[in-house]
Amino acid sequence: MLKPSERGFFVGYFKKVPADVRRLMIGFIVFFIAGMASASVLLSINTDSPGAGRYVDELRGDRLIGTMETSPYPILRVPGTSLRPPRAVMLAASGKFGVDDRALPLAGKAARVGGVFVKRGDLEMLLVGGGDDLTAADPQATSLPTPSPSENLGRWRLTGEICDGKCAAGAMKPGTGLAHKACANLCIDGGVPPVFVSTAPVDGHLYLLLASRDGGPMPASLLDKTGLAIILDGMVERRDDLLIFKVDRIADGEGV
Repeated sequence: MLKPSERGFFVGYFKKVPADVRRLMIGFIVFFIAGMASASVLLSINTDSPGAGRYVDELRGDRLIGTMETSPYPILRVPGTSLRPPRAVMLAASGKFGVDDRALPLAGKAARVGGVFVKRGDLEMLLVGGGDDLTAADPQATSLPTPSPSENLGRWRLTGEICDGKCAAGAMKPGTGLAHKACANLCIDGGVPPVFVSTAPVDGHLYLLLASRDGGPMPASLLDKTGLAIILDGMVERRDDLLIFKVDRIADGEGV
């Protein structure tokens, strides 16, 4: 008569596991490990990279001097030099706040601005410190050329995502996507300039500062759309090395 182990049954007090049960368990373990490894590889491939966003102490305690513009958000228009062309630098403060209250009194005037940059691709934002990191420049010692007028690049329909420019540039990782939606809304509501992360380049840029159709701050109705794939229509203009997307409607016809 066959013992239970010989009939393919596992009995706890027998020291030997039946051969067919052993083969089944080994096969299951191999299949499980291979399946988990494959799933890990697939998930890593399909997960968005947090990107190369980083903090950059470009100024090393020095200050940028330029003309302050406050529409749609605080931007410092820095004149070009023999080493680099003119630049339009978006400004934000520490935490989830902008610098509107400090920049507004300097609108149209020469300003000295210090801080640390966050940069990712063609997106850069200067995080302004406290104290004398944002002050009026001495008009007698500073003679700035008038910034170049904005260049109209025409009407565009763009697919992408609305983010706050600070986190998208590297202050947070990830600084984009649905998981970042609440943080983006807090930053934008606090005055941090919002950006549109386009899926395709516009004049070589993937990041565009967002504004309303009249050139003011981003419409509040778009706060519900942060962190989501969206298609927007509007005009694009260039100020030095910065593109501004003046949105007037969502592609399904809904106005903003």
